[in-house]
This record gives sequence, structure tokens and C-alpha cells, in this order.
Amino acid sequence: MMLTSASICRLGIVVSVCAGPSAFAQLPSPSDRVIVTATREPALANDLAQSVVVLSREELVAVDGAEDIVMRLAGVQVAISNGSQATFQIRGVGAVDHQALTPSGAAVHVDGVFLQTNVQASLLAYDLARVEVLKGPQGTVQGRNASSGSINFITERPTNDFEAYADASYGRFNRWDLQAAASGKVAEGVSGRIAARYLKQDATLENAGGPKDAGDVRDEYGVRASLAFDLGEGSELLVRGHLEADNGVNPAPRNSGLVLGDHQVSVGADGVRPTDNDFQGLSAEYTTRWGAWRITSLTATEGFRQRYGFDFDGTPTAIANLSYNRDYLQLSQELYGRIDWDGGNTLVGVSLAEDDLSQDYLIWCGTLDPVTLAGTCVYPGAPGRVGPTPASTAPAVSLLTHIEQRRRMGAVYATVDFDLGSRTTLTLGGRQTFERIDGQGFGKHIYADGVRALNNRSGAGLAQGANTIDEDRFTGMAALRHRIGDNLLAYASLGQGYKSGGFNGEVANNVTHYQDEGLFGAESVDAYEVGLKGSLDKALSFDAIAFLQDYSHPQARIFVAFPLPGGGSITSNSLANLDAATVTGLDVSARWRPLEGLNITSGVVALDSEIEQRTGASANTAIFNGKPLPFASRLSATLGVKQEWKLGAEMAASLEIFAKHQTAYYLDAEGRDDRRQDPLTLVDATARLVLDRRTELSLWARNLTNEDYALSGYGFIGYDTFRSQPILWGVSMRATR
Repeated sequence: MMLTSASICRLGIVVSVCAGPSAFAQLPSPSDRVIVTATREPALANDLAQSVVVLSREELVAVDGAEDIVMRLAGVQVAISNGSQATFQIRGVGAVDHQALTPSGAAVHVDGVFLQTNVQASLLAYDLARVEVLKGPQGTVQGRNASSGSINFITERPTNDFEAYADASYGRFNRWDLQAAASGKVAEGVSGRIAARYLKQDATLENAGGPKDAGDVRDEYGVRASLAFDLGEGSELLVRGHLEADNGVNPAPRNSGLVLGDHQVSVGADGVRPTDNDFQGLSAEYTTRWGAWRITSLTATEGFRQRYGFDFDGTPTAIANLSYNRDYLQLSQELYGRIDWDGGNTLVGVSLAEDDLSQDYLIWCGTLDPVTLAGTCVYPGAPGRVGPTPASTAPAVSLLTHIEQRRRMGAVYATVDFDLGSRTTLTLGGRQTFERIDGQGFGKHIYADGVRALNNRSGAGLAQGANTIDEDRFTGMAALRHRIGDNLLAYASLGQGYKSGGFNGEVANNVTHYQDEGLFGAESVDAYEVGLKGSLDKALSFDAIAFLQDYSHPQARIFVAFPLPGGGSITSNSLANLDAATVTGLDVSARWRPLEGLNITSGVVALDSEIEQRTGASANTAIFNGKPLPFASRLSATLGVKQEWKLGAEMAASLEIFAKHQTAYYLDAEGRDDRRQDPLTLVDATARLVLDRRTELSLWARNLTNEDYALSGYGFIGYDTFRSQPILWGVSMRATR
């Protein structure tokens, strides 16, 4: 039988999928049958031969952005760079990249639409129905750039019955968080939904060297609207649109050479710049019946405009400031169909996408002249790019790198389930992907008198050029699963994936930046997994999985020091390929309800990652060989405890404490001890009081242990890291109808 939204609701499966917001948060019991849709068709999570974690609406109440979900996930981490770019690592894999030209190895989707850049991955979260996290490569259905897994955000759909909610929260650092949504029937056969969020918060980090706004000011809003049309005869059309804006101030990094306290940075006024970021998107999802086939078409466009910057060197002295001007647009079309037949089913699909990115990357010192783009002092890296023939007698003071990149992708894919009898199913799948990436750009230094000239460091040729990358990849999968009784599933699987190559969009030193040696290639992976999942009784469910992931040419950000003309050195960052890496580990999770009203959830991921830089293959063999991958904690564990009490016919209360522990991890592939984050434990807590079916109050706190830890890092003059927020607390009131 094919699972449809209607049949799922009739079965009473997953209240968060079918019903509106509840007045009282309930953790799903282990016996609940959770539906996921990231596999392109609704499926029971416990029927999938892979590791799947589903976060419900109630578990997402405290989420500000996409990156916040890692608090609830063992074996998943995130690097936050430049204040607003999120790069996810799943089971230790996901190249940490400070540029926006490539996504992370963990694909991020919203309502089935792939978000191509790490800029989009740090989306403002609101009105979410659930988040589905698939661990391990998803190269067959979801395609490229899912070499470590995927994270899928599912927003609430329009409802026929009227429902609405409003949520107001106030907290530390003058934090205001206002959210609201309304949904219901608009006309015969048409239902609609509109949701909005406004988030405002003063600086959370203390700036010891200048204006307080350098400590991260948030001023964001978002609006999402959707219309669902019942077209009759099994056909439906769902149109979604969204608009978000970020008008705060990006946080400054902390320089390792400064002596500072927890949650402190120290930069001068010259490095504090307001943010002007806008995001928008529109999609149309059409489903229909064509004979025995269920056909779905998903057409979407996403785009953003960014204007922001920060103090690049992380010190109070005027040394280097950085700004990004980005314009981005992506178009995508996916068409897929599924048919059930005697003894199995088949899913086939076609995927097309195109995106364009234009970026100006500017580095200067002191106060910027907006016309000439010259600073009032010399950025240390500018003179070294002049080359053998200066274009002016004035000093070179600023650097400008411009790049334009266009991607075009086409793919066909298919999966087939074969019923082998005796409760055993074999799944085979494959995807052929074609991708073309065209890039062109230049790197210029700007003299104090406004003269501009192309970079030519070391006299290797002027920093201007163009190139094309053509990728033609097949990725496949095979999985054998066997049902043991009614409640257990055992499986073994092989999955393949890859993350495409690309251009480095930051400082272009000379012509080689755009030649083949200046590009980074694709990474690929073969992943092997065995698992046992299900429930032992109505109170306890679990997943126990062992995995091996073998990576070829994994991407990593490499930090290379080069000398300055006047002495000293500066660090240049670029994305490059290592030779190989392996990741092995265990992934165990459980949900337990030992007593009425008491829910316990836990997860543990133990992994061992190792870079294999082969002798003779690279001059960097001694630096990288045997080192762990960045952001790959050997142990990651979560524990959540929630107790609920009934206080009368309509009143109730609950207390939830959730903790996550991570062992130490390195911030980059060199594995240096001075670029390592020590072990940390994060704790969140929420106490709720439900006054009636429509009103609830809550007290909440995040980062109760007040951990100060690195969100990401980069080499420049010393080493700079972006820092975590200190403890936050507040009070919220929610009204529903």
C-alpha cells in the first residue's frame, strides 16, 4: 500500500505531521511510527536501511537558526564562519569553508529544495513541522553535495481547519522573539498559511577594545506564506514563498594573540560594519496520479543579496577589515514518480538546477574610501601582491577579488525495492549526474591614490582568468533489510556520494588562481553500514549502527603562510584536496518511557577519523597524515530528560533538561594543538506551565554551563576564532487557537 498524507493521518501516525500546534509539548513515545519524506516519498523511519533522526515540532521550539539543531544530534556538528555561514559535519565529515561558492558535505534542504550555499544554511527558523537528518551519503536520490548526509527542514503546511498561534519571548541581552502563524480554508478547495518571526537581540559578546556592537547584534525577520490547492482526482498544488532579512552586526572574531576572558573579543571601531542581507524564495509542488504512478514536480527559485563585513584580524589595532558583496540566484526543477508493483516498487526521477553567484571580496585597513576602495593604512598583504612592476609610486593598501560562478546540473536517478519474501527486501539505486561549473574573476590591489592593478605575486602572471569544471559522476547504493518479528529491522547497506569541486573565491594572487592547479576537485565516498533498529517493547526503542566511510580526495581548507616584503608572514587560506580519509564508528540512540510522563532520549556516536596523506603524493604528507578530520569529535553524546505532570483537567506542567557532550576536536586539517577546541558540555533547560488548552508559559535557559568555545577558526596574523554565545535565559508566552 502506498503511504499518502491522508492515509498517514487516518492511521493516527505522527501528530506533528497532520495536526496543528499543540498547547502542550509531548515527546513522541518509542512506539510512535515516525514518517519521513526526505527520501522523496513518505516512509516509516524504522523501515529505512539507514540512520535517520527526526526532530519534532516540540523539539524545535528553541531553534533560532538551522545551526541550532546540532544541540539535539549526536555525531553532528557545525562550523559557523563569518558570523552567518553554517557548514555541517555529519560523522566527522564536511569541509569547513569560509567562502560561499560551495555547500558543505552535508546537504541542507527546505521543503525538498536544495540550498546550494553555506550562506543559505544559516537560515532563520520558524513555523517548522520537523527536521529529518539522514546520516551517511545520500548520493542516489539527493545527489551531489550530500557526501556525509543531509539535513531536511520541513515547514508547516496549510490546514483546512482554522488554527493560529502567537509566541512572545523576552530574555537576557534585551532579546525579543516574536512569532505567529495562522492557517485555514481560504476558498473551496484552497487553504492557506502565513507565518512570521521577528528576532532582536543586543550584543552577547563583550568587546574589550571598542564598540559593543562588535559582539553580535541580531535584528532579523522572516515571513512565509503558502497556498494549497485541491485540484481533484488525486491532484494537488502547493505554492510556497518566503522572505527573510538580517540587519544586525556580524560578530568579530577573537585573535589568539590577545589575552581575553570568556565571551570576549577586542576590535576597534574601524572593524564594525552593519549587515544588510536579504533572502527570498518561491516554490511550486504539484502532485498527481498518472495511471498507477504517483507523480511529483517541484519547481523552485532561491536567492540572496549580502552586504556585510567584520574586523578580519580580530585586534583593536587597524590592520585588516573584510567585506563581502554577494548576489546569488538559483533555479531548480525536479520531477519524480513512484509506482508499486507486485513484489516491489520503483522510484525514478530527473533533477535540473542552475545557479549564479557574483562576489566582491574586499580587504582594507583603517577607514575605507567608498569610491576608490582605498584604506587609510596599508593592509599587510597588499604590497606582496604588487609583483615586479608597480603601477604607482603610492603604497598598495587594499585588495579586491571579484569572481562570478555559474553552475549547471542535470541528473537522472532511480531506486527499486525487491520483495525477496520472508520479510526481506533488497533495494538498489543509482544516479548519473552531469555538472558544469564556469568561473571567471580577477584579483586587484588598490594603491593609496586610487590606482588599481591586477595582482601578480611572485611574478607568476596577472591574477585574471576563467576556467570550466565538467563533472560526470555515477553514484549507487544497495541495501538489504530484514524484518525480525514486528518491531525490529536489521540491515546492511553500501552507499556512494560525492561533493563537487570548484573555484576558490577569496584572494587571487596571480593567474594560477584560475588555472587547474588553483581549483579544488570533487571528493567521493564509499560508505558501508550495518544496523539494528526498532523497539523492544512499548516503552523502549533504539537504533544501533556500525559504519565505515572511505573518502577519496576529501576537501579541506588549507592554511599556508607566505612572507611579507617587510618581514614577517601572513596566512593565505584556500580549499584543496587531501589524498584520502577514513571514518569508522558506532552510532547508538534510544528513547525510553519508563514511567507515565517521563521521557528519556539519548544518543552516542563514537568515531575514529584519519587523514591518509600518502608518502610522495604531496609535500604536506608530514603535516596531515594520520591527523583526524576537522570537527570530528571522537565521542559525541546527548541526553534529554523530560517530566510531565497533570495538574487538573486542563492544567499541566513539564520540565525538560537536554545536554550534549563533545570530546576535543581540531578546527582545521593540520591538527595543531593550538587550534583545538577542548571538550565541552552544553546544557539547555525549559520549564512549562500549561494554563489551559490555549495558553502556556515557559522559562528557558540555553548554555547553562556558560561554555565559551570556538565555532570555527582561520589563520591570518595569529589565529582567529568565532566564539559561542554565553548563557541565555528568558520567559515566553504562547497562545494557540
